Amino acid sequence: MDSKNTINTEFDFILPRGLVDAEGNIHRQGVMRLATAKDEIYLQKNRAALDNSAYGVIVMLSRVIVRLGNLSEITTDLLENLFSRDLAYLREFYNRINQQGDAYIPVQCPQCNGQFQVELALAGEL
Repeated sequence: MDSKNTINTEFDFILPRGLVDAEGNIHRQGVMRLATAKDEIYLQKNRAALDNSAYGVIVMLSRVIVRLGNLSEITTDLLENLFSRDLAYLREFYNRINQQGDAYIPVQCPQCNGQFQVELALAGEL
């Protein structure tokens, strides 16, 4: 299959601070997938998200984060323990990959005017 006809649906990320689990382990590296119509429908039917629109972000992230550190079951209870900086990062990352389709931004060299793309590095990433 021609690579021009494929779409990347999963994206790696690194949290600025990291999620601290119940055992004190820090989880920073993760994978987020693109949101689907099914995710949007689930969000619209979720009572907690309907009662509190800010909580909708947590609900959606719990559906689209595939892995965080060695955790593969990402729940709303788990994400409620995110540091606010990490939550802001994930919100921005979610918006970027779902609106742009990738984590790359076009740039232009100010010296040679060459056009190229660089991977989006949000606050806190190395």
